[in-house]
Amino acid sequence: MQLGTRWAVGEQPPASLPEVVAYAVQTVEEELVATDVETTGWNWTLTWLESKPVVTLDDGTEIRYNPGEDSATITQPVEVDASDYDEDEA
Repeated sequence: MQLGTRWAVGEQPPASLPEVVAYAVQTVEEELVATDVETTGWNWTLTWLESKPVVTLDDGTEIRYNPGEDSATITQPVEVDASDYDEDEA
C-alpha cells in the first residue's frame, strides 16, 4: 500500500486521481448537498492499494477504481434500523 492524502469535502481532489474517480467524488458530494447532509469537518482519504486509488469518506462511502474498464464503483454504507429485523415472538 502506498501513502495517500486527505482533503475536506468540497475541496478539489488530488490531481493524481483518474478523471472517473474525481467525477465519482463530485457525484457523491452533490448527492450529500441535495439531501441536506451536514458534512462540516468531513474528509476524504485517498490510499493506494496495488497501485490503484481507493477513496473513502468519513461516513464510510468508498470509491474504487477499475483500470481495466476505466470506471469507478461507489459503495455507500447501509444504515440498519433495528425495526428491520423480526423481534423474537413470545
